[in-house]
Amino acid sequence: TIGIPYGSYPRLLMSWLTTEAVKTKSSTLVLGHSLAEFMNDIGLTPSGGRWGTIPRLRDQMTRLFASMISCTYHDDVRDIGIGVQIAKSYDLWWNPKKPDQSALWQSTVTLTQDFFNEIISRPVPIDMRVLKAIKQSAMKLDIYCWLTYRMSYLRHKSEVPWELLHLQFGSGFKRTRAFKEAFLEHLKGVLLFYDTKIEEGKKGIILKPSKPHIKRLPHIQ
Repeated sequence: TIGIPYGSYPRLLMSWLTTEAVKTKSSTLVLGHSLAEFMNDIGLTPSGGRWGTIPRLRDQMTRLFASMISCTYHDDVRDIGIGVQIAKSYDLWWNPKKPDQSALWQSTVTLTQDFFNEIISRPVPIDMRVLKAIKQSAMKLDIYCWLTYRMSYLRHKSEVPWELLHLQFGSGFKRTRAFKEAFLEHLKGVLLFYDTKIEEGKKGIILKPSKPHIKRLPHIQ
């Protein structure tokens, strides 16, 4: 059993994959000329050993590329759901003992067409510099990516109840009250980098139409 991806590394990887796919308009992505180059792109410093960043990254990459994502869309009259596998294939030519060494062949990952289509149908650009700055906190990464997505398409003021936020972000918290305190604390850290119109309401978090952190790209056919 490969296991489920967890922690900051899969979030950094997903952000890089989606950004690179939109930028290159290709489902086959090149992961740098060396292991060190790619790790630098996602904000990691190569280190070996049992608890080093290299073995942890390779483990999480294997978990992530074997994962399937469930996507759902709904309105007043319709519910739609699909299961999307992330990677069709991947081929990594890296030497963990020599992370700066360029490989003879390029390391690549090819996204499944379904996943690629989901990415490019509604692109939301994010700032990798911010992700690198907050990479020590998985919740901060989730909040930042969620806010950039919501603000890219938000047209009217919206209050998101704490119960829904707890379901989306707080799997490690049994009580909504404890989750709320943690969420607000992590939100402060995110707002240091992304100053957007958001405030605490009576039942949840109130989002007000704001400019996305980075200008949204045109729709890609």
